[in-house]
Amino acid sequence: MNRLPFAVFKWGTRLSALAAPLCVLALLGYLLWRGIPTLGLELIFGQVDPWDALLGKKAVWEGLWPACVGTFKLVLLTMALTILPGIGCGIYLAELATPRQRRILDIAVDMLAGMPSIVMGLFGFMLILFLRGTLLPGANTCMLLAAVCLALMVLPVLIASTREAVGAVPQNLRIAAAALGMTRVQSIFHLQLPLAARGILGGVVLSMGRAAEDTAVIMLTGVVANAGMAGGVLDKFETLSFHIFYISSQYQDQNELLQGFGTACLLLCASCLLLIAARLLESGFCRRWQKGEKR
Repeated sequence: MNRLPFAVFKWGTRLSALAAPLCVLALLGYLLWRGIPTLGLELIFGQVDPWDALLGKKAVWEGLWPACVGTFKLVLLTMALTILPGIGCGIYLAELATPRQRRILDIAVDMLAGMPSIVMGLFGFMLILFLRGTLLPGANTCMLLAAVCLALMVLPVLIASTREAVGAVPQNLRIAAAALGMTRVQSIFHLQLPLAARGILGGVVLSMGRAAEDTAVIMLTGVVANAGMAGGVLDKFETLSFHIFYISSQYQDQNELLQGFGTACLLLCASCLLLIAARLLESGFCRRWQKGEKR
């Protein structure tokens, strides 16, 4: 038997498995090499004293502080709009939906998950044009509109994680709850949700990371360069992701380009921390149920 085709296939799959981590390491290494030297208080606060910026005594126009605050506010507003419908839909799909309803909702969630982010941003922009011509003549792009579009984009992530976490609760616990006289709703709220909380929280953290790093959606829904500190949800705003895009396309010298690399490092660190937190929560949830099943 000729083993050459098998050997070629075996080594080909090994090289393919190495390609992804090597590419990631190369990209991260280059980004960190160019960005780490620029990190410092001056990158974030410019020439303004950090305490004055933190207390709001002086505005920061040459640093990343407005973009950091804008990113934080945008993510919080996005999650405030996403958590309730995302967790609710995930619970419904896992426990209450009929097979036909589950198929229909699965198709809708998959279509929403596959929607390009630029299309979601275009939807928000067209929504503002519609409102401006009909109900709200003064409507304009703002942080609230960007958060709504981002919420639609990250909703499938939270639905899928909630459905998986709730569905992973062992069936014998559901049977025990029914034997004790608990209704389906009581079993969900008093048994399954507390047990699935860690997995659901992992999905929330992943959704936060996805919302913080997206650029295409917010480009059409309210983000601008040098907007300063956003005072409310109806104002224009800055974010770290858009700052990277703006610097990379409009930089005038190497110092501005290096500032873009530093901004990318900050956003990368924030995304990595959120991803690590989500993985730790997910692994802890899995270990908990594996121990429970062994017992």
